[in-house]
Amino acid sequence: MPNGRPNILFLMSDEHRADVTGYAGDPVIRTPTLDHLAATGVVFTNCYTPSPVCVPCRQSLASGQLPRTSGVECYGQDLPPFSMTWAKRFSQYAYGTVCCGKLHHDGPDQMQGWKRRIGANTRVTDSYVDGFLDDEAARFTPLGDGKWSDTKEVLRAGIGRGATTHVGDEIAALGATRLIESRFLDLGGDRVNHHRPTLLKLSFNRPHYPYLTEQGLFSYYLNRVTPYLEQTVFDHPFLSQRQVRPGIDATPRELRRATAAYYGMIEEIDRDYGSVLNALEAVGEDLDNWIIVYTSDHGEMLGQHGIWEKQKFFEASAKVPLIIRWPQRFQPRVVTENVNLCDLFATLCDLADIPLPNEADTVDGRGLDSRSLVPLMDGDTSAWNNESISQFGATNLMIKRDALKYHLYTGDACRDQPEVLFDLKADPSESRNLINESGYADAVTSFRTRCAELGFGPNADPNYRNAGYR
Repeated sequence: MPNGRPNILFLMSDEHRADVTGYAGDPVIRTPTLDHLAATGVVFTNCYTPSPVCVPCRQSLASGQLPRTSGVECYGQDLPPFSMTWAKRFSQYAYGTVCCGKLHHDGPDQMQGWKRRIGANTRVTDSYVDGFLDDEAARFTPLGDGKWSDTKEVLRAGIGRGATTHVGDEIAALGATRLIESRFLDLGGDRVNHHRPTLLKLSFNRPHYPYLTEQGLFSYYLNRVTPYLEQTVFDHPFLSQRQVRPGIDATPRELRRATAAYYGMIEEIDRDYGSVLNALEAVGEDLDNWIIVYTSDHGEMLGQHGIWEKQKFFEASAKVPLIIRWPQRFQPRVVTENVNLCDLFATLCDLADIPLPNEADTVDGRGLDSRSLVPLMDGDTSAWNNESISQFGATNLMIKRDALKYHLYTGDACRDQPEVLFDLKADPSESRNLINESGYADAVTSFRTRCAELGFGPNADPNYRNAGYR
């Protein structure tokens, strides 16, 4: 550890269901790299995304704030330039901070605290260009028809390479490998620069659709996967959206092909993560001296409940894998408490002995919604608030407390069915809405009170600042 602070490798994927890993019990998927990290690290089996869609989730992860706290509630929004992120905090404390791959910042600040970025996704969207002329944009005919339907994604699944997923990830992985070589070897100039600690993030687009994978993996998984076919669509105006109907929109074989390609992409990223770990060992680094984190931004419905993609508060979409490995400090352990990706800000600072920023320095001065996971990693659950929160857009809220998962939908389309309650202990398939069951009345009242505290619902606190954890 350079000068007493640990090096950190942060591995991240996009749209990876928490249950499609070997260590989580999937009998088909091959994930030896993740399985090894899990066997020698701390596994969190109930980690939830702050938002089951890419952009708000990643801004929440970066800022340690829930979407309502940071103000980034919808796709296309971004943190204000030069916001307080954990990358910025580590940069302030002399870390060499490098992100290879996807960050999904679309505003004018493409670094957001990172000192160096390597990858293919650095861009500024039109809405952030000062003086952008909508009339000029209207002169040009778009190529294609925009975002394809989920049915079309399923129908085009199979063997292939995605321009963003595969090509972008190759650039990120190669950049990470070359960064490791230059930082720890520099054979040409002989000026190794790892006297300062390193924070290296490798962030992939896969297994985000398009569902495409290489031929060998597609062939391996095609007749081994079990696609979700005979699914009952949940009776709710929002939770029933994004259907791909077996035998109507796509054949069972086409759904199998899409599932096989998704599995193939997961094996691809596992292999690529292994290559980066090998690169660290090749330059003489002891991986036991590194903090290694693995997670994803959200999951993928993959046809469960008849739904594809994300956006939903079902487990397949809202739950994410999370492993933190540091054998020098923590014994292997499984943590079942409810945690959140927002918690990684405080956790990483705690592990590196870096003070949390002052509240005034956080985004909009609202403070953090981040709690250190270190006590849980030590096996101490006594003081943990067993709650995790997720939000989709400005209208949909999920609160998970113990085994109960409450949803609130305040949009007009859900006016007649605004609330959902699942008891995952009694109903792990999330098929029964218990919102009107008398045995859960006290819990529902408590969830409604919490919604108001979080700025949601008819009694929403107009002075909401943060989730109130600190």
